[in-house]
Amino acid sequence: MPSHRFHAVAFVENVALKEALPAFPNARIRPYGLHAALDGGGDLFFFAFGAVVFLGVDDERRRRELARISEMFSLTPQIVHEDFAVQEEANASIGVTGGVLTLDRLTPDRAGVVALTVAQSAAMEYYEKIVDDLLTRTGHYVGRLEKVGTVPTWTRPLHRFIGEAIGTRTEVLSVLHLLDKPDATWDDPAMDRIYDDLRSEFDLVDRYQALELKIRGVQEALELVLEVARHRALLWLEIAVVALILIEIVLGFLR
Repeated sequence: MPSHRFHAVAFVENVALKEALPAFPNARIRPYGLHAALDGGGDLFFFAFGAVVFLGVDDERRRRELARISEMFSLTPQIVHEDFAVQEEANASIGVTGGVLTLDRLTPDRAGVVALTVAQSAAMEYYEKIVDDLLTRTGHYVGRLEKVGTVPTWTRPLHRFIGEAIGTRTEVLSVLHLLDKPDATWDDPAMDRIYDDLRSEFDLVDRYQALELKIRGVQEALELVLEVARHRALLWLEIAVVALILIEIVLGFLR
């Protein structure tokens, strides 16, 4: 019963498949992503949403290949790692048991669908970490508002943080295609079953919905904090206007 191990690495940056194609000899762009058979054995799958998956590649070769890819495209690797095992068993029904996918045979296209799903999970974990960090930092502003009743005097850091949060929200929403079903699954019921089982195993749909809820929570909290900062700025403006009027009155009397 042959066993296969997939190893995914998520990157910070995204690279278009056409830009990545020249970096991998004999590589082809498939419906699920870029696939390259490596010299000396093993396969590499490259995905435009910032992830690469190795199949049947030893640790040393994987490190060398990651270093080469990182240098070539100025990538920041090793943010998130994800491993998954697939076992071939003659006449076996397709299914996931104990975190292992069992199927009758692992064809190149089926391997591509498995690699895509593992890469999606790794990329999702990367975004989960970013959003959780945003949520924690937002909590500091909200906590200050709860205890002190106001926001920091200098609002420039707040504005920068709001800009960062908006950028992250846009980036996360732009990778909605992470959950798109690859075209190849529509023509092969077995691949469709593999993709559905793995998407359920990695809980991709629920994780994305949780991301959306957290981002919405960050956005609503920051809108409240920004509104408080805006009201305080208006208050100081009104005080300044009143002070100027009083000064003008006093000067009038002195004349």
